Amino acid sequence: MKKKTIFLTGGTGNMGWAGFQELYKKNKFDIRLLARPGKKNRKLLEKYENDPSVTIIWGDLTSYEDVLRGVTGADYVLHVGGMVSPAADYYPEKTLKVNVSAAGHIAKAVLAQPDADNIKVVYIGSIAQYGDRSVPEHWGRAGDPVCASRYDMYAVSKCKAEKIIVDSGIKKWVSLRQTGILYPGILKVVNPTAFHVPMAGVLEWATIEDSGRLLANVCEDWVADDFWNKFYNISSGEEYRMTNYEFLHRMLGALGLPSPEKVFEPQWFATRNFHGMWYLDADELEKHLHFRANVPVDKYFADMKKGLPWFYSLAFLAPAFAIKLFMKRYAFEKGMGTQSWVEDDHEKLAAYYGSMEAYRNIRSWEQMRPPYLEKNLDKALETGEAFNLKHGWNVDTPVVELTLDEVRAAAEFRGGKFLGPEENLGQAGAIFDWECENGHRFKASLEYVLCGGGWCQDCGLDFCVRNAGPNNRFFSQLKRK
Repeated sequence: MKKKTIFLTGGTGNMGWAGFQELYKKNKFDIRLLARPGKKNRKLLEKYENDPSVTIIWGDLTSYEDVLRGVTGADYVLHVGGMVSPAADYYPEKTLKVNVSAAGHIAKAVLAQPDADNIKVVYIGSIAQYGDRSVPEHWGRAGDPVCASRYDMYAVSKCKAEKIIVDSGIKKWVSLRQTGILYPGILKVVNPTAFHVPMAGVLEWATIEDSGRLLANVCEDWVADDFWNKFYNISSGEEYRMTNYEFLHRMLGALGLPSPEKVFEPQWFATRNFHGMWYLDADELEKHLHFRANVPVDKYFADMKKGLPWFYSLAFLAPAFAIKLFMKRYAFEKGMGTQSWVEDDHEKLAAYYGSMEAYRNIRSWEQMRPPYLEKNLDKALETGEAFNLKHGWNVDTPVVELTLDEVRAAAEFRGGKFLGPEENLGQAGAIFDWECENGHRFKASLEYVLCGGGWCQDCGLDFCVRNAGPNNRFFSQLKRK
């Protein structure tokens, strides 16, 4: 039986590498990797250059010809690659160009194949596409409003790239929105964006091992047909729901370092305008792909430390004042550090703190630590702590079965209009005309608008919630400012 051919982008990154290793272990696929020809990548992939089951395409996602080489003859396209944080934070315009153009090249190359309808495309999106979901709006699901946090060009790029794939005409696609990834190297990552994260916020993490398994399992024959043409959230489940304060506490503890209160000033951390949710639909992807190892979170953090070089075990010897002095330079880094905005960028300060007054009123860690939050979904639903945002349509009905009146009502729920053509209703992936509350006309599928939570991109993906009027009941459910 002929092996299936898998084209993987981003194979030298964290998630992509984990996926490549899992695919390779299965010993049943021909794997193509698109990798930039740098010294680091060449060393990483050296052992596979003469492996008959691995083809390395030295190239770049921004080159259509390079992407076409990978797609031609492939059965699956796993599009993991692109610019991510922290590089994405330092080079926002480049991030937008790279991530959007890469998605365009993938779609164009797939549709150029004679067997295009048989190629399955897996797009890796991001939790950043949901933007700021602060308490009490910290529970969410696929189909919730897609709207980036301010200044988050990475999130904007992922929203735009996702729409390209979904509305391209590709017959079998899926968007898997990745959350924060836990891997040993995260304990070594230090940069100013760490202070953009509100301590009272939440995130439902995924381990690097689980993330790799899902990339390999999605290529298996046993994946059901009804898995495709949908949106899913990736996570390692309830065990990995943490407040950001809890995560920071665990991370410092894994290194034997003091608590956050002893090594950081509370004012260094933003209080809003980030991203993160706990999922109402966390288990949907697991039901299809069976990728979770279900490792207890405390054990996982302990194991992460074991994966670090030996000298990290001596971190506990560093006195708290020395650690604080070391971290201070990142908080005050010009442009990216939160404390640099106090003098240089009051607009950014207001976006991340609410106002200069709110920033100056932060005087203690008591103000920053999150309240108790119930992590068990069933209990959170019972107490009312977790609630579903309304989507404006019956989400249990397949979009191809929706009536004209139901689609019109969904558009009106978003403050806009459905313009048709109504004769194309009932066709999977059909593209329709819409009008938003601000009069912008745009084209999008029912899948993108209703299942994905997308809407008008001309309104500004990082402003659409804040600018939503009362007629846009979909976006105005969020109280973001």
